[in-house]
Amino acid sequence: MTNHATVSAAQAEADTRRWLERAVIGLNLCPFAKAVHTRGQVHYAAFLQDDESGLIEAMILEAEALAALAPSVRDTTLLMAPNTLADFLDFNDFTARAERRLARAGFDGLLQLASFHPRFQFGGTEADDITNATNRAPYPTLHLLREDSVSRAVEAFPDAEAIFGRNIETLEALGAAGWAALDVGPGSAR
Repeated sequence: MTNHATVSAAQAEADTRRWLERAVIGLNLCPFAKAVHTRGQVHYAAFLQDDESGLIEAMILEAEALAALAPSVRDTTLLMAPNTLADFLDFNDFTARAERRLARAGFDGLLQLASFHPRFQFGGTEADDITNATNRAPYPTLHLLREDSVSRAVEAFPDAEAIFGRNIETLEALGAAGWAALDVGPGSAR
């Protein structure tokens, strides 16, 4: 299932930057994001086709590019796929395949894959549960992270296990109206 309007790479990046700055960093959903964003170490890439196999290959190319650069140059990559995988369950299944492909390509122990989706839904929650917003981005997004960077960040953060619980509390206090007021959805950066 595709989105009704084709999204450009520039729009996908602008919307994703806005989400990162306002939601992820602004609400401190990920205490590790601000430093890499401030230092310009986040790479944004957009895959514009409606082609799951092509998206997996684009992810592998981005993983190779990330691994080839020093962390001080590029520490993490956000690969947005605005024109494909609009259905969250399809995206969830796709993410499992992408993780297996990343491991087969030799990145096991080097890179981790996190995922975000505009309709993300935790098991056991309703679609409109505000806590789902912790994993909602403007577009289906594959996030490539360096294992070493994740380990260093977790060591530096005294209670990393508490992040998820704190995020739930933050979003419940913010509520649906507060989340909407952040204006971090598709097309918000126009």
